[in-house]
This record gives sequence, structure tokens and C-alpha cells, in this order.
Amino acid sequence: MSGRLQGKRAFVTAASAGIGRACAVAFAREGAHVFASDIDETAFADLKQSGVAEAFKLDVLSNEAVNEAARRIGRIDVLLNAAGFVHHGTVLDCSDKDWDFSFDLNVKSMHRTIKAFLPAMLSSGGGSIVNIASAAGVLKAAPNRYVYGATKAAVAALTRAVAVDFITKGIRCNCICPGTIETPSMLGRAAAQGPDGMKNFVARQPLGRLGTAEEIALLAVYLASDESSFTTGGAHVADGGWTL
Repeated sequence: MSGRLQGKRAFVTAASAGIGRACAVAFAREGAHVFASDIDETAFADLKQSGVAEAFKLDVLSNEAVNEAARRIGRIDVLLNAAGFVHHGTVLDCSDKDWDFSFDLNVKSMHRTIKAFLPAMLSSGGGSIVNIASAAGVLKAAPNRYVYGATKAAVAALTRAVAVDFITKGIRCNCICPGTIETPSMLGRAAAQGPDGMKNFVARQPLGRLGTAEEIALLAVYLASDESSFTTGGAHVADGGWTL
């Protein structure tokens, strides 16, 4: 631990697995007091053993639940929004229910947390908001990622809007645009494609491998820390060259 986030209070969504978990653990290792949340409680004990101060169940689709969490936690310095879902298919495979759920979880959940936690961040002098977007949708189209790409493009636009509205008030807001990252969710999608699923995912990577959640977390630590104090409104790409 080098103490890059020493003394900071951080709130993380979707912290039980994947990028959210890696960010929560990385923040804690850098000295932050981390509040980790997820609708899945199975990894909470592991999170606490990894240094996370508090882990609790939270449904980010609920305005009431998010607002209550913000009231209970109070001031934070860092907000990391990692909740999301990858819908597979084209426009012809996307029902109204699929569309609504994808936008609710991938975009509106960030609206909820930012709106709930931002007032206390402002009153305490500022803070850093980091949203997990995707290289798909923000920088490049990916096959069968119709509504997913649309939601991640919206996350990048939401990020810029928050950044410009509060740029003079101590708030920085950035998003990270990962490529294909090896997470439980991604491994499940590969398995669903059959025995060649993982091979196909890797074959699309210019670097010849998948990214790791820990690599994304290192970028999140930078954006959460004071080291990035001149950085706001950006879409920061970590995709192994996929968008080149």
C-alpha cells in the first residue's frame, strides 16, 4: 500500500465481483475507507477480509435504497459506479423490457448514485466520480451489443455532463472504457458460446490476451486520487488496442 487514497471515503457499486470488486479492494489497499455495495451478498466476507470497511446489500435500481445509503454513509470523496449488464443481440433481439432494464441498470443507476451522493461531496469541497463505461459503444461498435453499446455511450455523455456542470465546484467526473476483461460475467458469456467461446474472445484481442479487473482498478485508483486533479470529463480507454 502506498497510501494514494489515504483518508478518503469511497463508495463502490457492484463490488461483489469483477471490476467493482477489484476497485473496492484496490481502493482499500491504497488507504481509503471503502463502503462496498452489491445486490449479491456472497462475497461480502471476502471483501472485508481484503480490507473493505463495510459491505452491504444494495439494489441500485431503487431510488429509495440508494438515497437511504447516501443518508447513512454521509460524506464521500470517491464514487465508483460499476453496476451493469451486458445484453447480447441486435435491435431485433431487444425487447422493450430488455431496453428498459439495460438503461435502468447501466445508466439510471449512475444517475441515482450521483444525485444521492453529490450534495454531500459538494458541501465538503469536492470529490471524484468514476463511472465504468465500455470501449464498445463509446468508441467502437461491437456485434450483438446493440442496447449495451447504447447504454455505455450514454454513460460517457452523462459523465461529461456532470463534469462540465460542476467543474468549478471541486467535482471531477471521469469514465473508464474497458475492452474485454476477464470477469465472472465475461466467462459466463464465453461458456454460453460453447467449447470455443473463450478461444474466440481471446482471438479478438490485439494483445493476444484478455484484460484483468485489477488492471482496470489501477486506472480507477488514479482517477480517484489527487494525482488526477487536472483530469475531468474524460473517457479513459483500457482495451488492449481493440479500438485502434
